[in-house]
Amino acid sequence: MYKDLREALGHLEKIGFLKRVKATVDLNLELAEILRRVMYNKGPALLFENIKGYPNWKIAGNMFGSIEMVKTVLDVDDLESIGKRFLEPLMQPLPMGMFDKIKSLPELLSFSKYLPKKVGSGPVKDLKFDGDKAVFDLLPIPKIWPKDGGKYITYPLVITRDPESGVSNMGVYRMQILDSKRAAMHWQIHKRGALAYLKTKELGEKRINVSVVIGADPATMFSGVAPIPYPIDKLLFAGVVRGEGIEVVRSENSDIFVPARAEIVLEGYVDVNELVMEGPFGDHMGYYTPPELYPVFHLETITMRRDPIYYVTVVGKPPLEDAWIGKAIERVFLPIIKMLLPEIVDINLPEYGLFQGLGIVSIKKRYPGHARKVMMGLWGLGQFSLTKMLIVVDHDVNVHDINQVIYNLVTNVDPARDIMIINNAVTDVLDPASTIVGVGGKLGIDATRKLPEECGKSWPEPVEPDPEIVKLVSNRWHEYGI
Repeated sequence: MYKDLREALGHLEKIGFLKRVKATVDLNLELAEILRRVMYNKGPALLFENIKGYPNWKIAGNMFGSIEMVKTVLDVDDLESIGKRFLEPLMQPLPMGMFDKIKSLPELLSFSKYLPKKVGSGPVKDLKFDGDKAVFDLLPIPKIWPKDGGKYITYPLVITRDPESGVSNMGVYRMQILDSKRAAMHWQIHKRGALAYLKTKELGEKRINVSVVIGADPATMFSGVAPIPYPIDKLLFAGVVRGEGIEVVRSENSDIFVPARAEIVLEGYVDVNELVMEGPFGDHMGYYTPPELYPVFHLETITMRRDPIYYVTVVGKPPLEDAWIGKAIERVFLPIIKMLLPEIVDINLPEYGLFQGLGIVSIKKRYPGHARKVMMGLWGLGQFSLTKMLIVVDHDVNVHDINQVIYNLVTNVDPARDIMIINNAVTDVLDPASTIVGVGGKLGIDATRKLPEECGKSWPEPVEPDPEIVKLVSNRWHEYGI
């Protein structure tokens, strides 16, 4: 597993998955346009070496630009193995006697290898800027879309600590630069960062400490985006993804721990009583989200490596880098979802479904109403609560073959019977179709074959060829001259 961002980029270059851009590139829209074109063409990761106005900086992007690239930088052949790795300690037989307890001890202790490893210092402490010297102007922050409200940090790993439990959260929440010392923090109300913020306010505290990491090892960057159920510590999950605990070092001004081999750390605080208009911003829905009130991050200290690499992602109409991160999350979390809902066989979150817009689920159906039970179960799970549409099919349908799904929609669905609409449900605050921000409808479609109790009749028998004739034709196929 790669120790840091630059080691991963070096490996991608070695195997032909990274290209260096030596031409001078402007941060004002040009860099973002280059990245978008490469992403739409399923191209390689990029390392920009000549940034206009920032001669000492490099900018990387599109490290997660395809499923193959995600597997490469996470160092796995099968993304589901990460989810299984997380579940291993939970799936051990319950030790009943003393001998069983002793025997199970290695399995339980094995989880400890994923815990963060505290170290005294690290490369991210090479350079330090405090007070008036700590300004956003030091960083090569790009503008992404023409009508954006300003420059945006698009892949910040925003780390906070729960004020009650001390559990670390790490989420990717876009940050709009307001001036040299302030940025709007777009942590949506459904996110764990917002929860820590609200808890801080409820406890009567005036501000919450925040450390923002830009550029880290791929496992940590992936974990920042992953919808880890609360209260699991995000830094612990990063260790699970890596296969070993990440090295962390204490922030300069707080007890927040950050990856010791990160590229850049921005330290500061969010005042719980201060809001500012954030946006517009061209988001992953392919539309500009209108301005809304969000908290303000105040920058106090910057630490960084001597030759820092700034990481940028761009979002917009799919499929861009975030689409493949979403597909990776689908695979990683499938074993966890199947543990909670064992009837589920597979899930497809199509890249054009914008991750939270559409989910297609296959199940091993056993009883009347089973498909609806699965829909409601998924809508009650973490980030699945934001999924707008769910289609449920039988276990023998390949959910990744859209034509198979369409066939089952057409042949198995009576719209008057098999469609469920829920009003006034929680939804993605970025959804442009919602009348009220964060509140909207949900659509569930039961595309499974119906049991007699569900349709009042026996389901028709599907057409199948005679197996003996199939065998005969297969054996004689070479004789037909076709």
